[in-house]
Amino acid sequence: MKRPGGLEGLTVLSMEQALTLPYLTFRLAGEGMRVIRLENPLAPDPNRSVGDDVLGEPGMNSYFLPYNAGKESVTLNLAEARGREVLHEMVKRLPVDVFAANTRPKNFERLGVDYEALRKIRPEIIWLSITGFGPGSDETAYDPVLQARLGWMDLTGEAEGAPQVFGLPMVDLGTSEHAYGAVMKALYERERTGVGQRIDLAMARSAFAWMILPVGMAASFGKVTRRRGSTHPFFGPVSVYPTSDGFAYVAVGSDRQWEKLAGHAAFRGLAREEYRTNAGRMASGDRIHREMAEATRRLTTEAVLAALRELGVPVSRVATLTEVMADPCVPDRLRARDPKTGKELALPPPPLVSEFLARQNLRLAFPPRMGEHTAKILGEVGRDARAVEALRAGGVV
Repeated sequence: MKRPGGLEGLTVLSMEQALTLPYLTFRLAGEGMRVIRLENPLAPDPNRSVGDDVLGEPGMNSYFLPYNAGKESVTLNLAEARGREVLHEMVKRLPVDVFAANTRPKNFERLGVDYEALRKIRPEIIWLSITGFGPGSDETAYDPVLQARLGWMDLTGEAEGAPQVFGLPMVDLGTSEHAYGAVMKALYERERTGVGQRIDLAMARSAFAWMILPVGMAASFGKVTRRRGSTHPFFGPVSVYPTSDGFAYVAVGSDRQWEKLAGHAAFRGLAREEYRTNAGRMASGDRIHREMAEATRRLTTEAVLAALRELGVPVSRVATLTEVMADPCVPDRLRARDPKTGKELALPPPPLVSEFLARQNLRLAFPPRMGEHTAKILGEVGRDARAVEALRAGGVV
């Protein structure tokens, strides 16, 4: 039977927890792929119990929900031989196009999910492992640990202050984006050759890849980048400046932009010869930022925005989350409604909406209860209700 166009009709089996892999499979679900979460009935994803109990039931707390819309859930105890047998049936008969896991590498062979075992069942399978430091390491890694170890924290914060964590889990999210690209490439290659592949992606390598400018400057030219608050290491003035009723971020990125800004009535006190070039402005150190702040503090945020936008100088208010959600540049929300409680998730959609999501009117299925689809999916691989109940009684599902 001919499958639908694009990525619809493909199946992903995912042993996932935390954020990195769940965000990737959320993206894949938005492409129309069938995503099945494989969960241990004896050890649920810890994220299920994090955050507020917004539904009034265990295992569906607020922190778990946003990253898991559009998925199904099967419980399976892979420590049991029968559990591994059922898993292999699923890989063969569903069939599974992509197997993904972000568990420790030492567990793969023991649980029967290593690449060699699954490739024997389905040679064209795409096997993805996301680990902290690569397949040779079992060291535990969380996003802030990677931010600290790979230099991100040392670049974040005020110059004289302590290193700080970034406001979003960007190592998790960045690794997910790298994994998304790797999976798309593997699917393309499989379409051409019929051959699957193994993908090992380390969060540490993903985080290091984003460090292209500071690493390039240090390794190539001996120029070490230091944390400097909201300012820029190469352009100025760039920073967050106070207004009479809030804050505005101003980014002067060229001498022409500076000429226009310094020619405005509100900023004419800054029209000095030593500030005419970017090099001169950068050499002034904190002085130019103090003088910019004195000028912006006399204006409202709206006045700063209006003046600089008219001049073509990049500027933005420092928006609250409420203001962000009301901004016309923000797209419609992706929504997932719980048929049981009627509660609805409203989430940012992917930057490019797939044909699948467009046809669904930006709607996905509500995040699954743990094991919600076990009987249904095991029925698809030949296990009737009595067999599933026997597996449940034996602690396999």
